[in-house]
Amino acid sequence: MKLSRYKHSSPVSYAFGATLCLELLKTRPDTIKRVFLRPNTNHGQDLNRILKELAEKHIEIIESPKPFNILSAKDSCLLITEFTKFTTTLDATKNHLVLANPSDAGNLGTIIRTAAAMNFNNLAIIEPAVDHFNPKVVRATMGAIFHLNIEYFPNFEIYTKKYPRPCFAFMLDTKSQPAENFIDTKAPYSLVFGNEATGLPDSFANTCQPVILRQSSQVDSLNLSIAASIAMYLFKQ
Repeated sequence: MKLSRYKHSSPVSYAFGATLCLELLKTRPDTIKRVFLRPNTNHGQDLNRILKELAEKHIEIIESPKPFNILSAKDSCLLITEFTKFTTTLDATKNHLVLANPSDAGNLGTIIRTAAAMNFNNLAIIEPAVDHFNPKVVRATMGAIFHLNIEYFPNFEIYTKKYPRPCFAFMLDTKSQPAENFIDTKAPYSLVFGNEATGLPDSFANTCQPVILRQSSQVDSLNLSIAASIAMYLFKQ
């Protein structure tokens, strides 16, 4: 059994836990290569159902502690699903969420989960950026990643050439207007957010409508995942 820690260059990634295995079975069963089961596990009803479905699909189940040690899984993790990475393209007819240079795996995973909840099922990521197939990201999405179209772009200009539409850049700029002024915008449009530490460069105000989420003066800014969540909720109305 050849196995190594996750690398960006690897053709496979890993989903930790029964919930993510179940989501893969629902959405992309053809990508599952094999499943690792922690030995001496008490098989509850849900786990038995997953194992039965895996067996019916002739997916290899390996019961061994080794993968859990190599991949640094928590003791509470009973299943690890190894799956082949897949590519998707964005739906040009739908609204997009655009993240420029996101660097935190937990933030990206949380945003993906919220995007699925808000029906923003198309996510553009501007490089350099964290790898969305990093198991930390996959785990933070709680399986929502398997429902989204996610596409990477070398820069924002290439994204806008492929998907021309109104873009709303959330940034601190003298031209920024309250986000609620634009919530009646007809689809398709894009909501654009910058890096956790630096936000969006000033140049985005030249190609997008700069907008701001109104807040008190007690804090200088919102966490990226919180800001993106509020914006998606506002525009979803």
